Amino acid sequence: MSLPDPTPENRAVVTGASSGIGAALAESLAQRGYSLILIARRTDRLRELADQLTSRHGVQVEIRAVDLSDRRERADLCAELSDRDIAVLCNNAGFATYGELAHADPDRERRQVELNSVAVHDLTVAVLPGMVRRATGAILITGSTAGNQPGPNNATYAASKAFANTLAESLHGELAGTGVQCTLLAPGPVRTEYAEVAEVPNLDRMVPGPLWVSAEQAAAQAIAGMAAGRRRVVPGVFAKVQTIGGQYTPRGLVGPILRTVYRKVK
Repeated sequence: MSLPDPTPENRAVVTGASSGIGAALAESLAQRGYSLILIARRTDRLRELADQLTSRHGVQVEIRAVDLSDRRERADLCAELSDRDIAVLCNNAGFATYGELAHADPDRERRQVELNSVAVHDLTVAVLPGMVRRATGAILITGSTAGNQPGPNNATYAASKAFANTLAESLHGELAGTGVQCTLLAPGPVRTEYAEVAEVPNLDRMVPGPLWVSAEQAAAQAIAGMAAGRRRVVPGVFAKVQTIGGQYTPRGLVGPILRTVYRKVK
């Protein structure tokens, strides 16, 4: 299976496009000739990236400054996308929190669920009928190896990414034979602004440097995986080990280990 051909009318949509994996996905798609709709909260970052992609690749780039954790803003975006010819949707936006849920900021935890889970579902539901009707389309959902096992002191993130992981892999099977595909990108440690957004500056020190992958590596593997019609893409050796460990290590063992690890994240 291959990706839909880019046309003057269709668009590839990337959420969380202002930095990290999202910006790298946008670059990779523009290299393939896709005109884009880039979505994030930071207008200045989006405009700068849009100008660069247009200059380098000659594609059209639209930007939408939207807080996807806000239901009203998200609803307006979903209504627009449902009426557009969307060839590729990259559901990439997300963030994490660390610490005991009993002491967490309830509003921040709610926004994390809205962004990591509900927004992914809403955007997918918005574009999927059109893709199926046209019998062509590709959806990428950025989940995480964290969604493969319980995450004490990282509970909301682990739970929200478990939803994203399962949604992506379920749709992969559901869409067989429709001309539309869904691929899960399940990264482990990736060099992005993730730690800054999570407000845990020492997060980068939790994993040795050689075990990290770059945003560009993750995006390139994700696009290649979509083009090949793969169900799941897991970039990096460490992420692959995490995936196997999460699937086969007894929950009673992995839970206490991760609790100890995440307690050190401050």
